[in-house]
Amino acid sequence: MKPYKLALSLLIGCSLLSQAQITAVQFTDPLDGAFDMSDYLSENAFGFLPVPVIITEPAVDGGLGAVGVFFREDEGAAAERKEAMATAENAGDYLLPPSIFAGFGMYTGNDSWMLGAGHLGFYRDGKLRYQGGGGYGKLTLDYYSIAGVDLGEPVSIDTEAAMIIQSLKFKIGQLPLFIGPNQRFVDAKVNPASFGGLLPPGFPPELEEELLKALKQDVTLSSLGLVLEFDTRNNVFTPEKGLHYEVEYLAYRDEFASDIDYDLFVLSGLHYFPISKTFRGGVRLAGELADSDEALPVFALPYLNMRGIPAARYQGTHVGLIEAELTWQFTPRWSALGFGGVGRAANSSSEFKNADNRETYGLGMRYEIARRYGFHVGIDIARGPEDTVFYIQAGSAW
Repeated sequence: MKPYKLALSLLIGCSLLSQAQITAVQFTDPLDGAFDMSDYLSENAFGFLPVPVIITEPAVDGGLGAVGVFFREDEGAAAERKEAMATAENAGDYLLPPSIFAGFGMYTGNDSWMLGAGHLGFYRDGKLRYQGGGGYGKLTLDYYSIAGVDLGEPVSIDTEAAMIIQSLKFKIGQLPLFIGPNQRFVDAKVNPASFGGLLPPGFPPELEEELLKALKQDVTLSSLGLVLEFDTRNNVFTPEKGLHYEVEYLAYRDEFASDIDYDLFVLSGLHYFPISKTFRGGVRLAGELADSDEALPVFALPYLNMRGIPAARYQGTHVGLIEAELTWQFTPRWSALGFGGVGRAANSSSEFKNADNRETYGLGMRYEIARRYGFHVGIDIARGPEDTVFYIQAGSAW
């Protein structure tokens, strides 16, 4: 989840029981009398918030987590911002303070766990942006292919790792364009596993050792790169119009303490557009390309990240997808949406052209829980090639 979505999701999800001192007036919109948290957010968007989190990802059998968010700015700026939020029609312009710190922990149904922290900072009137985070934990996932070889049955693999991800972006003139360096670091231990009868019939025995090496290893992956971002969305939480494109290049090299040398290219594109007063649309494009002369660890391979498909279900060095979404705002507060998408994953450009399409589709409902912020929450039910998956959404699903 993006840092700004995480921050507001935590604010929205804060348990009302733990905030019993807050009066009911704070949760009623004077405009329509409906349940609304705009006033609560404008009065309580500073300080520390402990928040429970529900995990619905099927790849880890669901789970629970907790997050603590800290907001930090000087008292004068906080008072000015708080007053503006209380009276502004679009208080979302004032929601995020210059610096946000978050600590989190989670535990899932398949005994995966993680502890970590993150930071989102705005400096020089928003012309300089930093975001970064790190954590340590153990993640258990089922993998259906290893080193480009499809397995007869999925194999469950434990990855215990420490990870750091960060970027620093500088605004280019008056354009909605940012550019800067980025970094990723993972120090991982992949637990031993045996293929047994999982390999396809007739698989060359001499290649089994190479596959085991790709699976059974302690490995460090470290990179430096460049990120370019273009953003014209009217709202960072539940956009109704605008574009958001981001291109990343990461070079994993021995000079940066990486055990494997390879290049990673990442593209993410979002396009939101109004169709009529009650309908709006959205399109998402995404792709990743990992260029490596040797087999990458299973956790490092790109995979299809789509509603309806469990994490790491379809992997490859070449991954691409397109999704579309249509939203019907049938009342000022409530909306319904339908979505669908198709993606491919393969291990070369030639294989990608002929790879099977992995299709998903689903329906969702949203409630505008904070009108002044244009923030919606709700649920999605998505059908993938094998599973039907339930998601809790805060803000845009993308």
